[in-house]
Amino acid sequence: MAATAPAAPAESDLDRSGAEDEPRAVEPDEDAGNAHGGPAAGAQQHRLAKLPLSRIKALMKADPDVSLASQESVFIIAKATELFVEMIAKDALVYAQQGKRKTLQRKDLDNAIDAIDEFAFLEGTLD
Repeated sequence: MAATAPAAPAESDLDRSGAEDEPRAVEPDEDAGNAHGGPAAGAQQHRLAKLPLSRIKALMKADPDVSLASQESVFIIAKATELFVEMIAKDALVYAQQGKRKTLQRKDLDNAIDAIDEFAFLEGTLD
């Protein structure tokens, strides 16, 4: 009987840890439901994006080929834009630092565009 007494608390410990794990498993399902256009999904995505999503959506809709833009697509475009701007700014900062400056100038962006193949599609656009 002494062996069953310690086993019972161990089982209750397992039950407690299992009970704690169950809400965690439910949360992703709830998030997946909200990601399909629920108000909580929009609020969460808005906090994750630094650019104004309403302006991104307006720019997307300015394209005659785009008639509708889902919240998810607007968020993805905003996030990709943020990452692109961060990447080109970091690369341009290297050229500013080589010139012993802390402020980015247009020539730093031009140098980054010319030096990095990924930015080849931008060549000639800043002229």
